[in-house]
This record gives sequence, C-alpha cells and structure tokens, in this order.
Amino acid sequence: MKVRAQFALVFNLDKCIGCHTCSVTCKNTWTNRRGTEYIWFNNVETKPGVGYPKNWENQDHWHGGWVRKNGKLHLKQGGRLWELMTIFANPHLPEILDYYEPFSFNYSHLVDTPLVETAPVARPVSLVSGRTLDKINWSGNWEDQLGGTYKTRSVDYNLREVSNKELLGEFEKTFFFYLPRMCNHCLNPACVAGCPSGAIYKREEDGIVLIDQDRCRGWRMCISACPYKKVYFNWESGKSEKCIACYPRVESGLPTICSDTCVGRIRYNGIMLYDADRIAEYANTENLEDLYEAQLQIFLDPHDPEIVAQARRDGVPDSWIDAAQRSPIYKMAVDWKIALPLHPEFRTLPMVWYVPPLSPMGREIHPKRIPKTADEVLPRLESLRIPIDYLASLFTAGKREPVIAALTKLIALRAYQRSIHVDKSANLDVLSGADLDVATAQEMYRYLALAHYDDRFVIPTSHQETMMDDPYDFQGQNGFVFGNDSSTGISPPEIFPKRRKESPGANVQPLHFRPYYNNKDTA
Repeated sequence: MKVRAQFALVFNLDKCIGCHTCSVTCKNTWTNRRGTEYIWFNNVETKPGVGYPKNWENQDHWHGGWVRKNGKLHLKQGGRLWELMTIFANPHLPEILDYYEPFSFNYSHLVDTPLVETAPVARPVSLVSGRTLDKINWSGNWEDQLGGTYKTRSVDYNLREVSNKELLGEFEKTFFFYLPRMCNHCLNPACVAGCPSGAIYKREEDGIVLIDQDRCRGWRMCISACPYKKVYFNWESGKSEKCIACYPRVESGLPTICSDTCVGRIRYNGIMLYDADRIAEYANTENLEDLYEAQLQIFLDPHDPEIVAQARRDGVPDSWIDAAQRSPIYKMAVDWKIALPLHPEFRTLPMVWYVPPLSPMGREIHPKRIPKTADEVLPRLESLRIPIDYLASLFTAGKREPVIAALTKLIALRAYQRSIHVDKSANLDVLSGADLDVATAQEMYRYLALAHYDDRFVIPTSHQETMMDDPYDFQGQNGFVFGNDSSTGISPPEIFPKRRKESPGANVQPLHFRPYYNNKDTA
C-alpha cells in the first residue's frame, strides 16, 4: 500500500443555476491573453447537448481515454508506434471549429462611420485570422438553456440508450440541467501517458496534473488522449495548456477561483487519501458498469488508525490527514454515496464528482386538486423528468442502481426537511426508506443546503519544504522582480531536453530607492 493525497472536487448539480460566474472568473484569471481566446478551462454546458468541444463524450470518434486489450490497459488512440506515425498529422485531433472560432465585433465601425440613412452594424471579426465573419454558427456556450434545435441536441451521446428519445423534443417532455466541467485531475490520466515529450506530470503531493511549458513541444497528443477534451493548444505560444486547479491558491489553503466565486455554492474542495499501488488494478476492471464501485474501493478511510500510520510513513503531513478526515468529498462520495464520477468508463479515474440533479415531475397536476401532502408535493423517483438512463450514462457507465440510490436520498432529505418546517412533525419513515438516519440527514442538510464556507472548502496549506531538494536556494527568488522569474517561457532548441537535476541559483533584482528631498531643505 502506498498512501497518497489527492485534491478533489464535488459539484452539486441540484443547485447550479447556470450563471457562468465560474467560467468568467476562470477566464479572466488564467486565459485572458492572446492564443487562448477559445480556451475555457472551466465551462458550463447545458445537457442534453453536444457540449464543448462538439461531441466530446463520443470516444468512438475521438479515441480518448483507455481501453482494455488482452487484460491490459492501452491508450485508445494508440501506442508509441501509432504516435510516432501520426505525430505530424493526428487524425483524432479536434479542429478549431469543433470548439468555435473566437470572435469579437467591429465596435469602432459604430463610432467612426459617417452619417448615413441606415444604422451601422458591428460585424463579427475572427480573433485568430482577423477576417470578417459572415455568420456566427457556434460558440463555447451555443446550447445554453436549450439554445438551438432539438435535432442538434439529440446527437448527445448520453441519449443513445434512452428509449423514445424523439419524444423528448416535445415541449411538455423536454428537460435540461447544467453541467460545469473542468479538468478532472484523474488518478490515471490519459494525457500524461499520451505526451511524447513527458511534459505533463501529476504532482505527487496533491495529485494536480500540470504541463511543463518548458518541455512541451506542442505535439498535441495529450489533447486527443484526454477523453474529456480539457487540454487545449495555445496557437500563439505553440504549447498545450490546461486547468491547473489554481494550485497557487490551493497551496495557500484557498479554494479554486471557480469554486470561490460560485454563486450557487455548488462546489466543494477537499482532500482524499487513496492507494496508489492499486490504480492499475481498479482502472483495469473488466466490466464497465463496475468501474464506479471499483473507484470507490481505491479510496482509503482517513479515520482508520492503520491508514493514518501508513500515510505518515509515506510522507503525508498531519495537516493533510486532518483535512482528509474533515473532507466533504469523502462524505459525499464514499460515506453518503450521493456524488458520482463523470464517465468512469473512460478508465481515467476522475476526481471531480457530481451530485446528480433532481428535476420537475413529468406528469400534469390537475388544477382542481392541489397537492397538499409531502408525497404529492415532492416528485416520486419514477416521475422525474430527467431519464434515469441518461444520468446513468453520464455518471455510472450505464448502471442505474447508484443513480437511483443517490436520487432517493436527495428526495428523502427534502421530504424530511419539509415535514419539519411545514408539517411541524419530523417524518422518519422517509429517512428509513432511503437508508438514512436523523444525524446523517441533518449533516447532509448542512453540507448541501446551507453549504457554509468552512464546510465546502477543507484545504490544507502545502509543505514546500518537503517538495524541494534544496528549499533554501529558492528562498527569495520570486521576490520583487519584473515578470515571471521562475521560467522565461523560452526553451533551448533541443528535441529531448535534459531533466533539471539541481535548483537554479537565486536571481533577485535588488530594489533601488530614490532619496526623498523636501523642497524646503533644497531651497
């Protein structure tokens, strides 16, 4: 057993209002520069829909993630020989139009145009080529709140197993919910295995997956290898980029910027302990529907004294063990089992989990008979408008039982709280029917409904002294300097750069202050 700590997140889809605050703050923080106009480390999709980029879930087309061949895991896009043969012409690489061609508008034309009889129009202009676009056909959020036609949305990969999906296009039967997405920082990342340059790595101390910009050569095999399509190509720098989980904030004990600014309080940050020696075993589970249960088994109980002792021997700090014991991620994913992973069939073992959404009733309420009891007001599981098969395809590789169990607990929690606040009498029968007790229901209510800051974000500060061979050599290096002194972003012209073996010397520019003279003294 090798105990490792992993930074993980949970998104409560039942509370997401689709405001896109997370996307905007992430965009302004990390990708507000030339070459990243089309890049959204965090985006919010409306489901059902094809998403961003188009049809990213269909790995029969994109060949991302892992597949099981002859009892072993292999990259679905191919091995080293395939990468060598297609390194200059990757057939599985998304094009710019699969995302969208970033654009702005010629606003100056509205101001500079001379007086004419017809009002001037600001035409769309491409931010890549600078040419004037005739028509905007797609964008990063084209399908927001069921925008577009059902014919386009019906291509959604998760609708393939839903019966009578043609009827879902009717107004009375339609449904939608929001799906925020970011890099999953997987335990078994395909992007790391697919990089020919070895530029992508998973940090041992917190599991965050990063790209070394000095070693990246822009081969873009990581983009096709990632089944979630959360690695992007910066066309200005010629490097690949991805979500960095706001690691400068996380190292300081702060949540990611998307989580901190979330209006609906749907995001939870925390630490999970897992057995790194069993990643290959559980990712290689034969039956796709068993991958969700297999990933649950890789997580370790942070309250177990043997696990705690082994974690200390493996170098996990006590503050991180304490954070894992108070982690909201472990409560939702393992204890309560109401959070589910996104597409576990990709075999990457993602570490961003989702609480599935409830939905309105799919039946009509008679106007002469207004429902009064809790059983009539709250929707029954079989009457929810979102098909169970759709959610199962999205979160559990098609297995219905975990989705039904999670939704049953969420409905029971609402019924229990309604009985307290409306009927003034706690209904314990609904809790027993969902395999919940009063203490668990109250704790779930605190985490899901109230969602206080300290409950949502349990993030320990990093221990940089344990991550460097010579931490004192780095002391004061990133002080008052102009620009980024850690890396110039310019790599030497080498196809196979050498690994840095020792810490660079400090290169601090001293501050020079001008002496202050009083006018009276100089007079």
